[in-house]
Amino acid sequence: MTRLCFYSHLNNWDRIRTLCLVVSLLGLTACQAAPAQQVEIPRTLTVSGKGSVNIPTSLTQVRLGVEVQGKTAQDVQQEVAQRSQAVIDQLKSRQVEKLETTGISLNPNYNYNGGKQTIIGYTGTNIVSFRIETKNSGTLLDDAIKAGATRIDGISFVATDEAIAQAQQQAIQKASDDAKKQANAALSALDLSQKEVIGIQVNGASPPYPPVPFAVGAIASQPAQENAQTPVIGGEQKIEQAVTLQVRY
Repeated sequence: MTRLCFYSHLNNWDRIRTLCLVVSLLGLTACQAAPAQQVEIPRTLTVSGKGSVNIPTSLTQVRLGVEVQGKTAQDVQQEVAQRSQAVIDQLKSRQVEKLETTGISLNPNYNYNGGKQTIIGYTGTNIVSFRIETKNSGTLLDDAIKAGATRIDGISFVATDEAIAQAQQQAIQKASDDAKKQANAALSALDLSQKEVIGIQVNGASPPYPPVPFAVGAIASQPAQENAQTPVIGGEQKIEQAVTLQVRY
C-alpha cells in the first residue's frame, strides 16, 4: 500500500508539470500567431511663406523742445520753464496725441584757459514728443517755433493702429497663399499629393511699428520768408508677416 501511494503521488506531479508545459506552449503559439502592429510614421513637408502690405503713414511722431543759454542756472531754468510751458500750451490747443516729456537737462558751460576750467554760463533744455496727423504737422511745427521752441530733434512717420492691424491680416493671407503654393509646387514636382495641413504657425516677420525716419533739420537763424510754412510729406510703411505650414502627403 505504501508503494502504491508513492507512485500515485508521482503521477499527480507529472500531470501537473505536463499541464503547465501545455499551457506555456499554447501561450507562446498564440503570441507568435498574433500579427505585429506597425506604427505608421506620417510623411510631412514644412514650408514657410511671406506676405507684405504697404500702407500710408498718416501720423507724424515729433520730438522738439526748448534750449536756452545764460549766465546763471536760475535764469536759464526760468526761461526754459516759461518757453516750454508756452510750447506745451500750444501743442495741447492743437490736440496732439501722446504728448510727453522725453528729456530735461541743465548743464554748465566751461571755458578752459591756462589749464583751468571756469564756468561761464549754463545751457538748459526741455524736450517733448508727440504725435499728430501728417497733414497738420507742418503748420504745427511753425506754431511751436513761434511759441518758443528752439530745436527740432527729429520726426518719423507711422500708420494708425487700425491701419496696421488691417494690414497684418492681409499680410497673413498673402503669406498663407505663398506657403500653399510652395507646398503644391514641391509635391507636384515629386509626383506626390497633399492630404491635409496638420500644423500652422504665424510669425511676425517685422516689428509692427517701424517708424519711417525723416531727415532732422536745424532751425535756421537767417530771416524766414513771411508766412512760409514748413512742408512735411509722409511715406509708406511696410507690414510683413510669415506663415509656416506642416503638410502631410
